[in-house]
Amino acid sequence: MSLQPEQPPEPTSSEGATRRVGVEIEFAGVEVVDAADLVRELFGGRLVRIDEHRVRVEGARFGGFMVELDSMYAHPDDSNAVVSKLKGKMKDKVAGAIGDIVGLWLPNEIVAPPVPYDQLGELDRLIGALRAHNAEGTGASVFYGFGLQLNPEVAATDVDYILRHLRAYLILSPWLRQQIEIDLTRRLLPFADPFPEEYARHVLAPDYLPDLEGLIRDYVAANPSRNRELDLMPLFMELAPEVIRSLVDDPHIKARPTFHYRLPNAQLDDPGWVGVVGEWNRWVAVERLAADRSRLEGACAGVHARLEQDARAGWIDWLKERLA
Repeated sequence: MSLQPEQPPEPTSSEGATRRVGVEIEFAGVEVVDAADLVRELFGGRLVRIDEHRVRVEGARFGGFMVELDSMYAHPDDSNAVVSKLKGKMKDKVAGAIGDIVGLWLPNEIVAPPVPYDQLGELDRLIGALRAHNAEGTGASVFYGFGLQLNPEVAATDVDYILRHLRAYLILSPWLRQQIEIDLTRRLLPFADPFPEEYARHVLAPDYLPDLEGLIRDYVAANPSRNRELDLMPLFMELAPEVIRSLVDDPHIKARPTFHYRLPNAQLDDPGWVGVVGEWNRWVAVERLAADRSRLEGACAGVHARLEQDARAGWIDWLKERLA
């Protein structure tokens, strides 16, 4: 029996609609245009070839899908500093050649439009179709560090809501890493780095009660990168763009009213992988802890005390006993 998406404690957005989840799937072994055609077969729409390594599926169910080589250097648009000074066909040829080279080790990626959380199983159909066409995931090579990224729409935008979810994530991060069994290559690469312990200790302190700007400034000071296992930069750009722009000079930060959860592996070649729905269900554990204020406060106090004692080794056992 296939997994079913679990309902989060707050299943609707502030507008009262079912919350949606953006999904990014990294893989190798299936060409961009072939993967785009699989998307079209499953969800309808039409293919629009943007360049040699990027295809958009327009008018599909749920919205537009983007299928591309996950490298800015392979696409001849004006944001690409490497090829932007070239003209016409030369620009396309250089970008295409770069794409052919980096595509030997960088993944292709499907960026799905926001999907209602209770319909995430539809994206596991896409995983199945890719697997049937011999798609490779992060476990297929020591050179692969492919991830599955979830972008759950937030149910609220106040600082209390955001801080509760950040705290819940900091507490459950070791458990999530254990459950997911993070691939060694992904652990060595910087794309889903854990939060610094000093920052976790600071945020989990009972007297940490910042306003939104204070939360953002503390976050950026400790995490001056998009490459965190839970990247809050897009959400902060959505809520306070002037603050983020004053602190970070990164044109790749896009405003989105979502949590950007970067931790899961993309194990497309493993038929036992829990897939999109299974990784969503793990994320829901974070939201459940965040929603239970008394449980969260107790967990914050306990983990903060252990961090003060430099006792991270016993963290997971402590969590199992108290959060079961």
